[in-house]
Amino acid sequence: MVAGVQIHSQEAQKAQAEILTEGALRFIAALHRTFESTRQSLLVARETVQLRLDAGARLDFPAETAHIRADPSWLCAPPAPGLEDRRVEITGPTDRKMVINALNSGTKTFMADFEDANSPTFANMLNGQVNLRDAIRRQIDFESGGKAYKLVEKPAVLIVRPRGWHLDEPRVTVDNSPVSASIFDFALYFFHNAKELIARGSGPYFYLPKMEHYLEARLWNDIFNFSQSYIGIPTGTVRGTVLIETLPAAFQMEEILFELRQHSSGLNCGRWDYIFSFIKRRRADRTAVLPDRKDVTMETTFMDSYVRLLIQTCHRRKVAAMGGMSAQIPIKNDPQANEIAMKKVRDDKLREVTNGHDGTWIAHPLINKIAMDVFNEYMLGPNQYHVRREDVRVAAADLLNTNIPGKVTSEGVRGNVATSLAYSAAWLGGNGCIPLNHLMEDAATAEITRIQLWQWVKYGIRISDTGELITADLIDRLIDEAVPTLTSALVKAQNLEIVARYLKNQVRQAWPTQCFVDYQCRKS
Repeated sequence: MVAGVQIHSQEAQKAQAEILTEGALRFIAALHRTFESTRQSLLVARETVQLRLDAGARLDFPAETAHIRADPSWLCAPPAPGLEDRRVEITGPTDRKMVINALNSGTKTFMADFEDANSPTFANMLNGQVNLRDAIRRQIDFESGGKAYKLVEKPAVLIVRPRGWHLDEPRVTVDNSPVSASIFDFALYFFHNAKELIARGSGPYFYLPKMEHYLEARLWNDIFNFSQSYIGIPTGTVRGTVLIETLPAAFQMEEILFELRQHSSGLNCGRWDYIFSFIKRRRADRTAVLPDRKDVTMETTFMDSYVRLLIQTCHRRKVAAMGGMSAQIPIKNDPQANEIAMKKVRDDKLREVTNGHDGTWIAHPLINKIAMDVFNEYMLGPNQYHVRREDVRVAAADLLNTNIPGKVTSEGVRGNVATSLAYSAAWLGGNGCIPLNHLMEDAATAEITRIQLWQWVKYGIRISDTGELITADLIDRLIDEAVPTLTSALVKAQNLEIVARYLKNQVRQAWPTQCFVDYQCRKS
C-alpha cells in the first residue's frame, strides 16, 4: 500500500483497515525515515551512560547546560485549552469500556495509556486507537450485558501516553526496520485526531514517558514541529507533559522543559518507574540496595528530593507540576480495610497539594471524590504556579541518597515473587492493568518486583526475620510455591509457567534486562 512499509500481523483486521490507512502509514514512514537514526543514537548514548555508572561515575547536573538552569528569563508556553486546571487526572488502558468510564469519571483529564497500563498486543494497540478516535467524535457509546455505556456532556480532557523511546513496534516495518513504538502510537493518534480535537476546542495532548536525557526531549520537540507542519496546524498546538520516571532525567528537568518549552505542559512524578530506574541505573552500586518496596515511600530522602525539585522547576517555568499515582482501589465488603486504604489516598494527596503540586493521578473512578476534595480545599485556583518553592535546595547527593529505614523481609520477598508472577502472566494474556491485593498494578509493578529480586540475589542480601540468604535457588523455590496459588480468570496457568521460567532466568543474570516488555516472551 505504501512503498517500503510492511505490516507483519493478521490481528485486528477491522481496526487495521480503519487505522492503518494509506495516509497514516505514509506519515509513519516519513517520521521513521526522518528521525529513526537519531533515536538509535540516543539509545546508544543511554548504554554509554550506563557503562560509566557501572565503572563508578556518579550522576550530576550537566555542566554544559548550566546556563539554561541559571537563566530565569525563559518560560514555557501558557496552558493549552482544557489543561488550565488538572487537579485530578485518571489513568488507564484504552479498551472501550475503560475509555468511557474514565472520561465520565468527573476528573479533569484522562491519561489514555498505550504504555504501562496496556499489554501491547497488536489488537490492543489498534483497537485502542479506534476507541479514542470514536470517543473524540462522541461515537463510542455501546451496550454490554444489558448496560449502556454513554459519554457524559462534558467528559474529561484526553491526554495520550505513547510507549517509550526504548521500544520498537515490530509488527510494522519501514524499509525492513521496525518502527519506533513511540512514533507508531503518537503518529496514529495525531494523524487521525489532531484537526478534529482542535475543531472541538481541545488539541493533541500527550504524556511522554521514560526519557533519560534532554536530547530525547529535543527529539520529541522536533517530531512535534515536523508533524504540525505535515498536516498544517500551528506550531505549539501539540502539548507534552514529561514523566520524570528515570533517575538520569531527574538531573535534567530544567533542560527537558527548555527543549519542549513551546510544546510543554509540565512534568509529572512517575514515582513507581522512578524507583525501578533508581535500582537499574545504580545496578553496580551495592550501597543502592533498597528494602521492601512498601518501605520505599514518598517520604524517603531521594523520593522527597526529586518531588520538591520537580515542583520548584516547573513553577519557575510556569508549567504544571503533576503528582503521582495512588494505586489504592476501593475494597468491597471490608469497611475497615477500605477506610485504611482510603486514608492512605487522602494522606498522599494532602502531601502532594501542600508540597505545591498542581494535580495528581488516580487509578479508579471511585477515588476521584477523595482526591478532588483534598485539592479543592487546598488549591483554590486552577493551579499553584505561584508557589515558587524558593526554599528548596536539592543537591545531587540528595537525589542519590539511599538512607532508607526498612528491611528486606520474608513477606517482602514472597510478595515480590507473587506480584511479579501474577502481573506478568496477566500482561502476557493481554491485560496490562489489573487489581492485585487491593492495588491497581501496571508494568511498573513488574519492573520493581523483578529488579528488586535480582538486586537482592546479586548482592547476597539476608532476609531480616529469618536470616536466610537470598539466592537464585531460594527464588526458584518461592516461585514454585507461588505458581499453584495464583491461577485466576486473568492469570492463566500456561502464562504463569512462561513467566516463572523468565523470572528464574532474570535473577541469574549478571545485569538485569532493561525492560521486561520483551516481545520474545510473548505468545503472539
